[in-house]
Amino acid sequence: MLALDELRALVSAGEVDTIDVAFTDLYGRLLGKRYDAGFFLEVAVPGGAHACDYLLTVDVGMEPVQGYAYASWEKGYGDLHLAPDLASLRRLTWREGTVLVLCDATDPVSHERLEQGPRGILRRQVERCEAAGFRAKAASELEFYLYRDSYRDAAAQGWSDLEPSSAVIQDYHLLQTARDEPLLGAVRRHLSGSGIPVENSKGEWGLGQHELNIRYAEVLEMADRHVVYKQCLKELAEGEGQCVTFMAKPSAEGAGSSCHVHLSLWSGDENAFDGGGELEGIPCSDTFRWFLGGWMAHAPELMALYAPTVNSYKRFQSGSWAPTGLAWSYDNRTAGFRVVGKGSSLRIECRLPGADCNPYLVYAAALASGLAGIEQRIEPPPMFRGDAYQAADGKRLPRNLAEASARLRASRVARAAFGDAMVEHYTHFFQNEVDAYERAVTDWERHRYFEQI
Repeated sequence: MLALDELRALVSAGEVDTIDVAFTDLYGRLLGKRYDAGFFLEVAVPGGAHACDYLLTVDVGMEPVQGYAYASWEKGYGDLHLAPDLASLRRLTWREGTVLVLCDATDPVSHERLEQGPRGILRRQVERCEAAGFRAKAASELEFYLYRDSYRDAAAQGWSDLEPSSAVIQDYHLLQTARDEPLLGAVRRHLSGSGIPVENSKGEWGLGQHELNIRYAEVLEMADRHVVYKQCLKELAEGEGQCVTFMAKPSAEGAGSSCHVHLSLWSGDENAFDGGGELEGIPCSDTFRWFLGGWMAHAPELMALYAPTVNSYKRFQSGSWAPTGLAWSYDNRTAGFRVVGKGSSLRIECRLPGADCNPYLVYAAALASGLAGIEQRIEPPPMFRGDAYQAADGKRLPRNLAEASARLRASRVARAAFGDAMVEHYTHFFQNEVDAYERAVTDWERHRYFEQI
């Protein structure tokens, strides 16, 4: 990480000449501009930057989508203001002479944070958390599939018949994953050199599937690390003539890719989840109990923020390492909420999000629901013991994006935490994804009906 004075010195010495000025769109992708470093210091540091406001209304192919109250052809697609967060300055060691700064999307006149900007949505929940006397610490465990095809070749092949980097299941397999070490070793080193401390990488359950874990941090910093990690991995894979995907379920066969999130609340230097009480034999505080209760109680209505694409819901299958119901347990990977650690390491792992999630929205949803649990003293259900895939009771999660979006639109908790403008904006975004899918003709339909119908 860089202080502003350090950046000035590096620019003056000719070691840095480019600043990536970036923010995330609704999908969690980094968008922005590459600035001449001198111009950035002279103009963007004191005055910020601008981008077209249509970037918070486009689909995944960058096509403008109508029906948003925030921006449209009728409104002329003006500017949004990008306020650089100078605490996020970091060198990108995989790109020569380049520094990244992350920005908050703000109104071009008032410079107030936009209700639609993902990073600002999380910031508001962090502020709620701080007002309640807590700091949130978090970690993303992000999985992905690695292929030997380049992105260009994969596109030419219609994203099918790709060659996984392994021909066998490689979960924890050191020999097989050594074959991908030229890429993954470089990713670990570059992330660590770019202010993102790495814990480890490992093989996962699918062919060519990996997981790379980075150190936990304050929740906003963790979301920042998450999106930079994805950018780094994709750029380095591209440089090696390979490609990766963070789709939740890239093929019908094999496991989906998850983003298990770990979260705890802290008061000063003490883990606020640790305490003198207990829950089902687990030493913990009331804060832990009620946070878990709120997180679970509101998960069904906030599910679209954990599973934001049509593809997300194909990951939730029995025996797939992805949860199919709403249950919690201690160190049980069949449950959607897995409690792990003890004392200062006590935390909640939520296994609902897939690798396709927008981390700012995931952590905002977790904090909003958990804080509501503390405010309302919501008790969690009894701890589940055994195979949660066999559980027949409990709250049902939405089965598809259309249902999840409808539940978000009707959610009083979401509207209280995020505001009406955010809820209306994102439910329109999710519905557009559903509509695009329902218009599409898929390979499955052709294989099933072309001859036989």
